Amino acid sequence: MELPLDALEERAAATGLRGIPSKVRAGQRLSPADGLAMYRSDDVALLGVLANEVRERLHGDVAFYNVNIHVNYTNWCNKFCDFCAFQRRPKDDGAYCMSPEQVHAELAKANPEATEVHMVAGVWPALDYGYYLDILRAAKAARPEIHVKAFTMVEIDQIVKTAGKPLAEVLAELQEAGLDSMPGGGAEVFSERVRQELYPKKMGAERWIELARGIHEFGFRTNCTMLYGMTETLEERVDHLAQLRALQDETGGFQTYVPLAFHPANTGIDHLPFPSPLDRLRSIAIGRLFLDNIPHVKAYWVMLGLPVAQLALAMGSDDLDGTVSQEKIYHDAGAGTPEQLDRLAIHKLIREAGRLPVERDTLYRVLRSFEDGDPAPERAVAPAGPLEV
Repeated sequence: MELPLDALEERAAATGLRGIPSKVRAGQRLSPADGLAMYRSDDVALLGVLANEVRERLHGDVAFYNVNIHVNYTNWCNKFCDFCAFQRRPKDDGAYCMSPEQVHAELAKANPEATEVHMVAGVWPALDYGYYLDILRAAKAARPEIHVKAFTMVEIDQIVKTAGKPLAEVLAELQEAGLDSMPGGGAEVFSERVRQELYPKKMGAERWIELARGIHEFGFRTNCTMLYGMTETLEERVDHLAQLRALQDETGGFQTYVPLAFHPANTGIDHLPFPSPLDRLRSIAIGRLFLDNIPHVKAYWVMLGLPVAQLALAMGSDDLDGTVSQEKIYHDAGAGTPEQLDRLAIHKLIREAGRLPVERDTLYRVLRSFEDGDPAPERAVAPAGPLEV
């Protein structure tokens, strides 16, 4: 039941959020000044109440998840970002680069119920263009029906450079090899100041947006992200969200916003604190309130932690991500969450939050709803085929 607007406005006036409840109730777009006020306010509870109203207006009591696996195919990387604990050079201890045969084997042995493989990795220019086509073909050979969501914008930027072809031609060839959608990462935060300070070898905001625009125009759907909790200012966070919102107005290609909490352990800036639970929940709520044109907000439990991700389902998020087996990037950075969750564990988290578990595919088509309880029957999956690349 919605709380009276006058009571919300009275509280908002006392906590730096005056006028925001009225805009949210009326479905009006929040301004950058509103975004900054939300980041500055200590009233995370009020932000959560408002974000939950929007979330329930869009999705009711549904909480989405999918059954997915991660394949981080190489940790070779030449970007040397200060915030990254995953990157290696080829001769470093722990460095690896999976062959197409290894990608095939990884998927062939993975959870037979998985409907999505999420493939992202480091960037190494010496890998030839054919390698990327071959690992896509290997994934599809192992699991012909699986949805391949692969390559951040940073990876796509390098793939295009390596191919020496126009973006649209490269996208067509990646699609033919098996690419179905993209995760949309690599944005970090759209601040040139922060980029020069922490990841100067990585492309800037202008190129990220240019690529995302072209990818959406081609027909691929992506997510969008913001990595927060580094050295960015609150103003820079708001500017990042405003640029995402503007691009979504133009293309409509973003499915989901995923706020990513920076894990400082094992990085070059490990003196910084991990964002507090309140900061993590605030980022979920603000994302839901500010990004009025992006359908979904994901509580990525790997980075948020399970208790915070569960709370996030009442503060603007409608999606927990999925089973996430084999994830390496954030666990290398000190994530203390499990390396995977099974379906029943996800259902338990969702039900305890008062939500209805709904299994989705990557494009948010409903596969199964679980009004009648658990467990669910196993999905029949075609056996892995031979590797032909």
